[in-house]
Amino acid sequence: MPNDTAQAATPHATAEPPRLPTSPQELLARLDALGIAYRNHEHAAVFTVEEAKALRGELTGGHIKNLFLRNKKEEMWLVVAEEDKRIDLKALGERLGAGKLSFGSPDRLLRYLGVLPGAVTPFGIINDSERKVKVVLDRDLMAFNPVNAHPLVNTMTTALAPEDLVRFLEAEGHPPLIADLS
Repeated sequence: MPNDTAQAATPHATAEPPRLPTSPQELLARLDALGIAYRNHEHAAVFTVEEAKALRGELTGGHIKNLFLRNKKEEMWLVVAEEDKRIDLKALGERLGAGKLSFGSPDRLLRYLGVLPGAVTPFGIINDSERKVKVVLDRDLMAFNPVNAHPLVNTMTTALAPEDLVRFLEAEGHPPLIADLS
């Protein structure tokens, strides 16, 4: 007779990931509609800055890390920084007037930005129609051209001019705060 525990575990092991509210193709179509030039590169899935560094090859420009953060009042922030920048969450919370910041859960990430862990990106703002997430861009990152970000999945990287990233965020109703995150 089969083990009931093993049978119960099987559906979870083969469960498909949740469907994303916006596909990478829909995002790229939105960039096209806005007249934003970009280059898209496909690659193996990456989940960390270190993995991305190992795979990027000759991909030039500014590479980012994204911090999806929240405070006790349920306010949400997306901090987009140059990949090697060290971020002091306590100091950042004080600078933003947000109080103590902590990382948002995977459930919140999917609910607000429509992406899964490992694919956090400023492009996720396309899914925040209620405009709950505040975007903070690293001033140092904005000096790079292009800026590279995942287009909602971590198996691609999209390169675009920093001013076009700002234009996209503004078009989606999320004018970013550009701040010195040093």
